[in-house]
Amino acid sequence: MSESQKNLYRDVNELFDVYRRLVPEVGNTYDALPMEVYKDGALSAKVKRLMALSGALVHGCRACIVFQTEHALNLGASVEEILEACSVAISLGGTMAAGETTRVVQYLMEKGLIENTA
Repeated sequence: MSESQKNLYRDVNELFDVYRRLVPEVGNTYDALPMEVYKDGALSAKVKRLMALSGALVHGCRACIVFQTEHALNLGASVEEILEACSVAISLGGTMAAGETTRVVQYLMEKGLIENTA
């Protein structure tokens, strides 16, 4: 495990803040969509974040994987729910999603939510 997922989360967040300052018209417009999409509706915000995590895993977006995991946790998702969302992604995305799931596992380990029992 080379790259810290917690550091990736921090770095991407900080760098996108720089982008927002440099190009506020795009940054503000971009921010409005997720604020609308991820609020509670027919589906809870937590379920939407778990769905987004599965999509991020299938697509292989490393920043999205960590961000969606953190948002799901903040909305009360359990480790079991997060790992089950990973299972859906593996079912859809095969080996690539399985490989990207290791980012989620590492992030949960870094946060002290699961242990490496190997």
